[in-house]
Amino acid sequence: MRLLEAYTWINIRFLLEGLWVTVQVALVAISFSFILGIVLGVLRHIKVPIIHNVLTLTIDIIRNLPLMLHIFIAYFALPQIGIRLNVFWAAIAALTVFESAMISEIVRAGLKSVPKGQIEAGQSTGLNTMQIYGEIVLPQAIKTMLPALVSQFISLIKDSSLATMIALPDLTHHAKVIYSQNTQAVLPIYLAMAVLYFIICYGLSRFSKNLETAY
Repeated sequence: MRLLEAYTWINIRFLLEGLWVTVQVALVAISFSFILGIVLGVLRHIKVPIIHNVLTLTIDIIRNLPLMLHIFIAYFALPQIGIRLNVFWAAIAALTVFESAMISEIVRAGLKSVPKGQIEAGQSTGLNTMQIYGEIVLPQAIKTMLPALVSQFISLIKDSSLATMIALPDLTHHAKVIYSQNTQAVLPIYLAMAVLYFIICYGLSRFSKNLETAY
């Protein structure tokens, strides 16, 4: 089988359908993990007694477990306690939990880069904690955090391919379906996968660089 013979319209369309699922999972997981990561990062930066220690331990546990285990827990273990998620939402749940823990560390480090005097100035003007972080600290820290955040989002997009282990019909899963029918299609299909992932990830990295410049 020659290289180009694997690129039939049926195969290309099937790959694009899988790519669309990958994009959907990535966008939802990025949105959820970004919001949750900011909340966790701020809470850790504030260092509320007891809560800080519990969050630190929980985040350390999550970060040091493989993402594959999170995916298996979301899909296979949660039903044992009455929480049933379909494969789409199980993948999103696992990615959100794992990535939010990673993002919280990025946020915490970014917040530490802002001088403490900014917080004290906000307190002296009568602002509450939410206003101080939302209006003063986070806007200053975001530029510092941006490169690391985008890098983490790119990792999330690539890591979403692990959900093929629970049969998420994403790009990787659809590629496996194609080349399982003809092993000679492995190389061209993997090349097509590489191109599609590269387009998305490179596009996101270029967008972040433009955003940094504009910021």
